[in-house]
Order: sequence, then structure tokens, then C-alpha cells
Amino acid sequence: MRSLAELEERLSRPRDVLVDDLRKLDGDLLVLGAGGKLGPSLVRLALRGVAAAGTGARVIAVSRFSEPGLADALRGEGADVVEADIADDAALAALPQAANVVFLVGAKFGTSGREHATWATNTYLPGRVAQRFAGARLVALSTGNVYPLVPVASGGCVEQTPVAPVGEYAMSCLGRERIFTHFALHGDTPLALVRLNYAVEMRYGVLVDLARAVLAGEPIDLTMGHANIVWQGYANEVTLRALHHAATPPFVLNLTGPELVSVRQVATAIGARLGREPVLTGTEAPTALLSNAALCHQLFGYPDTSLGELVDQTAGWVADGLPLLGKPTGFQRRDGKF
Repeated sequence: MRSLAELEERLSRPRDVLVDDLRKLDGDLLVLGAGGKLGPSLVRLALRGVAAAGTGARVIAVSRFSEPGLADALRGEGADVVEADIADDAALAALPQAANVVFLVGAKFGTSGREHATWATNTYLPGRVAQRFAGARLVALSTGNVYPLVPVASGGCVEQTPVAPVGEYAMSCLGRERIFTHFALHGDTPLALVRLNYAVEMRYGVLVDLARAVLAGEPIDLTMGHANIVWQGYANEVTLRALHHAATPPFVLNLTGPELVSVRQVATAIGARLGREPVLTGTEAPTALLSNAALCHQLFGYPDTSLGELVDQTAGWVADGLPLLGKPTGFQRRDGKF
């Protein structure tokens, strides 16, 4: 992938399994948070999938759309675009009804010092949304940060692992899950909670963070020596397909790739691709933030883009100076402060 157009096409290319699932889905699809990191590509994937399925369902994209031109671009591609701040009760109430709702709204960076705002977005707002769309089929994006750091040799947390979030951001995300669950049970709203970490594409993600550091000769701390990553196109596909698994009590799903990614090995591979020796510091801790996505892969199959391809494509993208989102993941943080 060597251009934004090629990247967007690849991210939004629906596989047959997604088209089949969208064909079996009743009603329109409403995406809240359509202007965030995952939102635009998920909306485009849904649009192409619905078109291939031939159902005529509307894909409604809702966001403040702070990125210039994005709302018009999605509108031009066939989305019903609603420019709104759903933190405003009147704006939330005015949204069109839909049988299927995907909730992508969340706050992470800038939490330290503004914890109240993070909790309002991640915990209070989900309650308002759950009340507004009571009875709809709902998928809410969550995060693997709700889990504790676990031994690397453990294979990562499964869905039944007791949650133990570290830091205000992670605690507020668990709050989001709890509040959605409360209203789902009381409103008989089928719900799927998708715990994602870490989605990557060529403009952002763990691999971009490492590639930028290698290229700049910046030190890479190995203390958080292992991580999970997953191709964003697959993450978007699973998020949409999870609508069929929404249930009461809620269906909980870890969403990530199958590999235990070694930061040292990946940084070294990126360095070889860039012709640079990575500056590695520190020593790998025996624990890390890790999720086991065996259930996800059993239900939805494996990602169609390998770790090796992601490493190669990301290194090439960064080396060529192609556009980046400038949003580091902070995956190295072990104290939960973002």
C-alpha cells in the first residue's frame, strides 16, 4: 500500500463472510463516533458490504466530524451523515432510529488532569445512548485495558479473566461496560462488548510508533516487551459481525491478533526494513497487557493480513513519508496514565 486511496480501499474491502452476515441483518445500521480513528473505515466497510449484500439498509454515520471534509466524503460515498455532538441530550434524542447500533465513542489521551471529562465520555454517555436506543441490537467497543497485566507466559487474558483495570482511563472503560450492561439488562437490549487491543493500519498503531522511533533514532523502552496487535480491517469486520452475537446478558469478546508480539523482534525487523539499527533500552518485564482472542478466531476466522505483511507495509509507509495520524498509542505505559 503506497497511497491513501489504496489504504482506504484495502481497509473497506468486504470479505464474503461479512457480506453474508450483513445480508442476514434486519434494519438500518447507525455508527456513533464515525469520525474517530476507526469510524471512517468501518463506515466505508459497512457501505460496501451492504451494497454487496443488496439489502438496501441505510448506513448512518454520526459524529462531530472535526476532520475537515470527512463528513462530505462519507456522504458522497453513500452514508447518511449526521453531524452532531451526542453528549448534548437534544442532539442524541434527534438521531434517527436504527435497529443496529455500533458505539465507537471514547476518550483516552488527555485523561490525566481531566479525569472527570474522560468518565463523562466513557461512562455517563453510554448510559444515555443505551436509554436512547433501548431494544436495538448494540455493539459497544471496549478495550483490553480493563484486564490486569499478566505473565507473558500465560497466553493472555480470556473473556472470563477477572477484570482489574489500571488507571483512570481503564477504570472508566470498565465503567462503560458496566453501565451498558445495566441498561441492556433493564431495557432488554441485546449487547456485545468488544474488547479491542491494539488495532493497526499504516497511519497509526503500535507498529507506526515503533517505526517512527526507529527512523528517528529514538530509544525504544522494552519494559512493556510484548503486545497484541490486529489489522484494523479485520477489527472493523468483526465489530460489524458481532451484531449477530449481541445478547442479554451481554456477549463479551476479545478482539486482537493471534500472535504474541515481541517489541524487540518487531523493532529489529522494522530496523532491517529501514536500514536502521533500533535503539533498544531496558529489559522486558515478565508481565504485559495481553489478551487471548481464541474465541474471536473460532467465531470469525483469522485475520487476512499477517503480522509480517503489517510490519513490512508499515515500515515502507513511514519510510516514504506518507501521511500519519499523529496519535501514538501509549502502549508502553504500565501505570495506566494517558
